[in-house]
Amino acid sequence: MNADAVRNIRQAMLDGPVLPTMLRLAGPTTAVLVIQSVVSVAETAFIGLLGTNALAGAALVFPVLGLMVMMSNGGIGGGVSSAIARALGAGKRDDADALLWHALILAILFGAGFSLLMQSFGQVFYEFLGGSGESLTAAMAYSNWVFAFAIPLWAVNLLAAGLRGSGNVVLPARITIGGAIVTLLISPAMIIGIGPFPRMGVAGAGIALGLYYSGALLVLIICLLRGNTGLHLRPVHLEARHMHDILRVGLISALGTLQTNITNLLLTGAAGLFGAEVLAGFGVALRLEYLLLPVLLGLGSALVAMVGTNVGAGQQERARAIAWYGAAIGGLFCAAIGLLVSIAPEDSWMRLFSQDPAVLRTGAAYLTRVGPFYAAFGLGMEIYFASQGAGRPITLFLAGTVRLLIAACGGWVAILWFNMSANALYWLIGTGMLAFGYICLSALRHPKWGERLVAL
Repeated sequence: MNADAVRNIRQAMLDGPVLPTMLRLAGPTTAVLVIQSVVSVAETAFIGLLGTNALAGAALVFPVLGLMVMMSNGGIGGGVSSAIARALGAGKRDDADALLWHALILAILFGAGFSLLMQSFGQVFYEFLGGSGESLTAAMAYSNWVFAFAIPLWAVNLLAAGLRGSGNVVLPARITIGGAIVTLLISPAMIIGIGPFPRMGVAGAGIALGLYYSGALLVLIICLLRGNTGLHLRPVHLEARHMHDILRVGLISALGTLQTNITNLLLTGAAGLFGAEVLAGFGVALRLEYLLLPVLLGLGSALVAMVGTNVGAGQQERARAIAWYGAAIGGLFCAAIGLLVSIAPEDSWMRLFSQDPAVLRTGAAYLTRVGPFYAAFGLGMEIYFASQGAGRPITLFLAGTVRLLIAACGGWVAILWFNMSANALYWLIGTGMLAFGYICLSALRHPKWGERLVAL
């Protein structure tokens, strides 16, 4: 997508038809997220060829790697996208370019921080999660390589977020899809040893991932240095106002990402109190919610760009209308999925993963109780992304806190203090989703939502 095309899409964000523009922006990002999910599943399958210990070792690393990807994409990346969209909406191209440079500096700092943290304390953390013997060895082999490339990962994700904020969704999509194809080719070759590649085991998966991000970063920087992508990457003096504009949204969003991971971790632990069968059924049912995320995140990235651009341009009511469109789409999409799995939980989802009657029964119990609340979850998530674009994420962080307190903390209290059943836990999870959606909806209805907080 060249500079003229980016200007056209940016103009459409300001005065074009809302729904077609939103779908045009969401489509490439959604496709990228789906492909990334496929690559992740394929990589897991390749590692599985090495045996149970390798698979267990990689499983120990995935939560931290997933957290880093989510924080860089939707957390700090959301702050970058929002800040650049608002700057361009206000007609301040130089500020947008400066924000991109600041994003690269932040990527270096956050990437170095993750790398240093995991290189120093990774083994302690994996032991805490239960790693030992060969599985711990495999975890460290994978982790050391993955986090050695933390800076390229952060840089790719933050620069891509900046491009999406400018309206250029095509270039990040092309780079990611091309990289995914290359990764699918070289990852198994490096893991098990094919052709010129020696057998590197689980470390090969980490090296392949690192090479992908390094190559993607090189391509991104070359394109951004040319300045024909809608943004121009060039060194500028660091300014506190630019860092503040990114981080006042990005840090809260990153904490929200951490909050979501803690919620799911606590809920999984609560389900585990009822034994392996309930835990297995819960895990299979919960996997459906993770598969909803590519669509919600793809639509959300469009909302960040569109709302941010209109807020920057002082078009508060159009920004609010865009947020309502996104909330309606996200809510209806999740409502349809939730209705299907709540009516026929076993046939529509559970039997895809297990035929064990106990697992089917416990998973179905979850879906019939939580599925009807998916609409509130989808609606709330899209308002969350729209509020990122508006530069007002704090209320949505509070909504996530309420969800954590009701579902996770309330679930543990209900089980340990009042000896309630797994079904009670599921009702609390659904209630937490409902509260999350209601608080997000209330934030969107606030008269000052969408107002510029500071002069750009």
